[in-house]
Amino acid sequence: MSSQTVDGDPVGGEPVRIDFARSERSTVGIEWELALVDRETGDLVSIADEVLEALKGPDGAPHPHITGELLLNTVELVSGVHQTVAGAVADVAGQVAEVRAITDPRGVDPICSGSHPFGQWFDQQVTDKERYHKLIDRTQWWGRNMMIWGIHVHVGIEDRDKVIPILNGLLSFVPHLQALSASSPFWAGVNTGYASNRAQMFQQLPTAGLPWRLEDWAGWEAYVHDLTLTGIIEDATEVRWDIRPSPRWGTIEVRACDGVSTVEELGAIAALIQCLVEWMSSEIDAGRPVPTMQPWFVRENKWRAARYGLAAEIIVGSNGSQRMVTDEVRRLVEVLSPTAERLGCLPELLQLHLILDHGASYQRQLAVAATHNGSLPAVVASLSRELREGLVP
Repeated sequence: MSSQTVDGDPVGGEPVRIDFARSERSTVGIEWELALVDRETGDLVSIADEVLEALKGPDGAPHPHITGELLLNTVELVSGVHQTVAGAVADVAGQVAEVRAITDPRGVDPICSGSHPFGQWFDQQVTDKERYHKLIDRTQWWGRNMMIWGIHVHVGIEDRDKVIPILNGLLSFVPHLQALSASSPFWAGVNTGYASNRAQMFQQLPTAGLPWRLEDWAGWEAYVHDLTLTGIIEDATEVRWDIRPSPRWGTIEVRACDGVSTVEELGAIAALIQCLVEWMSSEIDAGRPVPTMQPWFVRENKWRAARYGLAAEIIVGSNGSQRMVTDEVRRLVEVLSPTAERLGCLPELLQLHLILDHGASYQRQLAVAATHNGSLPAVVASLSRELREGLVP
C-alpha cells in the first residue's frame, strides 16, 4: 500500500500487521447482554455497579465473566471457550443465576430484548469509563440513544486465511439471524413498525453496521490502518461491524442479533452460527469457494429482516431469487443437521423450530401488548417471565 502526500508531506505508510490468535476450530463463546428492570414498574434501573461490586470475589477481584457495559442498566455475561453450544449456554445460564442472587433481594429482574419497550435515553446513566465518555462525546444524540442489547457469538477459526472468506459468506445469512432474534419492536414507548429497531439504531454509530467487502486478511489490516491513521478508531475493537474478525481471540464474532429473551433461543441461534461457520470452513478445505451475495442484496436483506422479521421475503441467490425467511430457515436446519450432529449441537439447532412455531420475541411482545390494552409494563413483565421460565414448547 503506497503512501499519499498532502502538500508534499508523506502520510499513511504500510499497514501494521494484525496477528490472529491461535484458536481451535469451531469452538464457541457467547456474550449475552441483560437489562436490569424494576420488578414492579418495569422501569430500567441503573444498578450495574452495585451488582458488579457484590459479585466481586473474597479478594476483591472482579467477576471473571460478568462485566458492565455502556449504560449502568446493563450487565454482560461472557462465557468461556467451549467445544459445544450446550456448554457455552450452560455457562452463561449459570451466570444469570449469579446475577439473580444479587438482584432478586433488590426487587430487580434481568431481561433481554433488543430494546426496552418504554425506557427513555435521558433517564439512563452512562458507565464511568473513559472509552464510554469518549464514545458519547463523539456520537452525541445517537450515542445516548444506544439503549440496545444484543448477543455476540464467537466461533473459533484455526486458519487466519479463512476469516475473510467466511465473514463474506456469513453476510448472506444476516437476514436469517436478524429475523430469528428480532426483539425490538418498541422504542421509547412507540411501536416502531419494525421487528428490529435496534438494527436501524445501531448502524448509526461510526464503524457500525454491515462490513465493507474485503478480499483477504491484508485488506482487513489496511482497513484498520486507515481508520487508526485518521483517528476514527484507536484499535480494531472499535470496529463495530455486524460481523467482524476478533483477532485477540482467534474468532469470527457475529454481532448482528438482537438480544434474545430465552435460553432456548440463545442456544438455537448460537448453533446456527456455529454450523454455518463450520460448513463454510469445510467448503474451503474442499477447495470450493464460499458462496457470497452482491452487497446491495445483503443490505436490502438486512433492512427487510429488520422491518418484517419472520414475515420477510429475502433474496437468497445472486440471481435475485427470493424466498420467505421462515422457509429458508427450515431448509437450513435440514441442510446443516449433519454438521450440527458432528458438532454436538443438533438439539440446539432443532430449537429453531420453537422460534418458528411460537414466534420471535418481537411477535410475542406485540401479542402481549395487544392483549393488555397496549401496556408496555406488561411487555416487560412477560420478558422477565420468559427469561426465568424459558420458551415452553
